[in-house]
Amino acid sequence: MIGMSLLVRLALLLPPNVPQIPVLCYHQIRDWRPKDRTADKAYIMPPATFRLHMKMLADSGYHAILPDELYAHLTKGTPLPSKPVMLTFDDTDGDQYSIARPEMAKYGFKGVYFIVFNNINKNKYYMSRAQIRQLSDEGHVIACHTLTHPNIRKLKGSDWAAELDVPARKLELLTGKPVRYFAYPFGIWDQQILPELSRYGYLAAFQLDEPRDSAKPLLTVRRVIDDGRWDTSTLDRYLKHGFGHK
Repeated sequence: MIGMSLLVRLALLLPPNVPQIPVLCYHQIRDWRPKDRTADKAYIMPPATFRLHMKMLADSGYHAILPDELYAHLTKGTPLPSKPVMLTFDDTDGDQYSIARPEMAKYGFKGVYFIVFNNINKNKYYMSRAQIRQLSDEGHVIACHTLTHPNIRKLKGSDWAAELDVPARKLELLTGKPVRYFAYPFGIWDQQILPELSRYGYLAAFQLDEPRDSAKPLLTVRRVIDDGRWDTSTLDRYLKHGFGHK
């Protein structure tokens, strides 16, 4: 990736009270199994629930935005559509392609797919290269979720290039498009990774439900998991009241 422009460096200094745009995170989209723990069900969205949530978003007038739109809004004040929301998918699970993709297409929604590169073609449960290329061609954003999904707090030295730069380059070759956005494995971030993300030219990075970094909120954009146990009224309530100046 090329080095950051002055605009990017200045944008990373946005004040922490910049209003947040709702960003939802999804992992597995499948029916619950008897062995699934109660806590795991937050991360596992039954397909029927996913369909209801997408319909609720559409019926309520939400517009799915993509990272370039969010970045332009936060750095330049570019207007967003009414009731914006971002739909993001982690880990390269195949059901995100086979179930989420056609359901979003019903409403003209596009999403952000954070890819763990070594999960591609790993087994029948993960996406193939052809599927990822198709997502990109259809207007979804392909972004980086590292090479192997490590705990970033354990990385050092050459690990940074291996996990941040190598997979981005590989994804760029696969899709023919730049990779400018990143999601932290497990949603975990700390201060040591922020300079590394800047070094490799990422415009923004997405965590989970923690306060943003006061100095670099664009590298700690907050997401919440669309809980597989939520009904549509709970999701609606969280979208309206769960994204304050945190």
